Order: sequence, then structure tokens, then C-alpha cells
Amino acid sequence: MTLAAAATNESLAQTSNVLIYSAMAVYMLAFFAHIAEWLFGSRSKVARTAAALTGGAKGTAAASAPVEVKQRGGATAVLERPRIITRSASGVRDIPDGPGAAGGDVQGDLYGRIAISLTVLAWAVEAAGVVTRALSVQRAPWGNMYEFNITFSTVAVGVYLGFLLLKKNVRWLGLPLITTVLLDLGLAVTVLYTASDQLVPALHSYWLWIHVSTAIFCGAVFYVGGVATLLYLFRERYESKLAAGLKPGAFATSVMERLPASATLDKFAYRVNAAVFPLWTFTIIAGAIWAGDAWGRYWGWDPKEVWSFITWVAFAAYLHARATAGWKGRKAAYLALIAFGCWLFNYYGVNIFVSGKHSYAGV
Repeated sequence: MTLAAAATNESLAQTSNVLIYSAMAVYMLAFFAHIAEWLFGSRSKVARTAAALTGGAKGTAAASAPVEVKQRGGATAVLERPRIITRSASGVRDIPDGPGAAGGDVQGDLYGRIAISLTVLAWAVEAAGVVTRALSVQRAPWGNMYEFNITFSTVAVGVYLGFLLLKKNVRWLGLPLITTVLLDLGLAVTVLYTASDQLVPALHSYWLWIHVSTAIFCGAVFYVGGVATLLYLFRERYESKLAAGLKPGAFATSVMERLPASATLDKFAYRVNAAVFPLWTFTIIAGAIWAGDAWGRYWGWDPKEVWSFITWVAFAAYLHARATAGWKGRKAAYLALIAFGCWLFNYYGVNIFVSGKHSYAGV
């Protein structure tokens, strides 16, 4: 490599760093905008009105009760309440989806739209940083944990924006997603940062583009499913308290009543995990083929290989339990979180704390 080429690559690497820090700054603005959306939404009467229509802890019986309305001349007319359309599945509580983070508040909705706009801008800047990093090393930008982290957060935000583009009701995911992305990027630039460098010979293969890119995408979708599952557990507990006639705290009520119903969150988590599971299966198969090409064996019980398979088994058990044993609700949610925990350990724990053939560039 000539001195001029080396200087150009170094300049591109510095530009990539600037772009990543700039994306973090814009993500921070989006974070505050999402906070404002939730704060202004807490003042809205829409969610409280919805709770009143559904009878709160009294169930849906009150929702269908007739309403007496006095007319002129002293006459009284009896009107039927409008039926509340819910997304609940058969056999579960008939609870409607919440109105969203903005809670129907106009100002809250404005801050939510600003947060989405800032998220799109931050995603574009971060994606440019990832591409610039790839140009600086002239290879796929996921040869170490730093590159994997910045690419993973980019893809995770891209998956979220893709759901929004498809008109899916996932704005509730915005705040936890941006919070996670900021933590992920903060870890990347402080602890995991690795200077631009070339790969070890074993990684010089087109399988790097295929195997690692699919692993990153699967992780991003598993993350979305994991957040939905965690929120499901909180929302389901909230609904159980209402059904038991208990009164949750003001803060819990303000947050929980604006989320989708527990049945909706449960269904959403199951669908995204089921949709990406075949791709995770392909990821493991592609890794085995690459291992055979690079090391002369398809399987060697390397820690990364073992935990990838454990993750596959955990998600397979979750999907199998849902499909055949009829597991739904909290039991299935716990299985899904265990599976996602396996993926997280495979992502961070194995790479940082365990040595193996997949340990490259320090981290």
C-alpha cells in the first residue's frame, strides 16, 4: 500500500469516527424528543377515557352498558355505547390497545414525530459512518466488535424504521430502542474501539459478507422481539392487577395504559421471532460451510459455534412450545427472553470473555 493510499484510508477512518459521534449526538436529541412525547402524552385524557369505556378493572361489561341521555322536554333516550374493537385473541382479556406514547395529545404527537425525524437523520448519518469505515479498510465493516456494534445498531434502527414505513404501530418501541442504541454506541466508542486494520487470512472470504450480515440482521430482529416480550410482561401484570380489582400506581398506569394490549405485544413478539428464525438457521449453516472452507472442518465445538447452536435450540423450543403445546402468555415470554439472553451472551460474552477461533482483532 502506498503512502497516499494509507493517508486516504486514515482520513476515511477519521471521517467514520466523526460520523458515528455525530449520529450519537442526533440520537441523543431523538431520545429527549421521545421523553417529551411520553411526558406530554401522560397529560392526555384519551387513555383515561378508553379505560373508562372498557370499565377498567370491571372488564368489558361496562363498555357495553347502555347510557341514558336526557333530552329537551324532560324525555330520556337510551343509547348503546359503541363497541370497543380489540385485538385480543380468543381466551384472553378483551383489552383494547393503548393510544400510543403520545396518548392522543397533540403536542405529545408532535414531539413523537420530531423524534422519528431525528431518528431517521441519525440513522442516515450512522449508516454513512459504517460505509465510510468499510471504505477505509476496503472490506466488510464487521471484522471486530467495534465494527459489529456500529453495524448492529444501524441495522436495528433500520428494522424499526422499516416497520414504521410499513405502517405498523410500533412507535412505542422508539424510546427503548434509542436508549439501547446510545448505550451500544457508547460501549463501542469507549471500550470496544479498534483502529482500522486488515483481517486475518481466515476471514478473507465472501462468506464474511453472507454469514455475518445475516447474523447481524437476525440479532436486530431478535432484539425487537425481545423488547416486545419484556413490555408484554409488564403490560400483562398491569392488566392482571386491573382484573383483580387492584389499582396500579400513577406512573405505571400512565405508561402501561398507552402501550398495546398484552395480547397484541405477545402476538407481535411471536411473529417477528418466527419470521427471522429460518434466517438464523441459515446463518448457522453458512457459518459451518465457511468453517469447512477456512479450517477444514464444519464443526469444532468452538465457543461461538456452541452458543450459536444453543441460541438456535432456545428459539426452536420457544416456537415449538407456541405451535404444539399451546404455550402462550408468561411461560412463552420467559422462554423467549431466555433465548434472547443466549443470543446476547453469544454476542458480547463469548467475544469478550471467551477465547476461541472466532476471537479476532482483540475484540
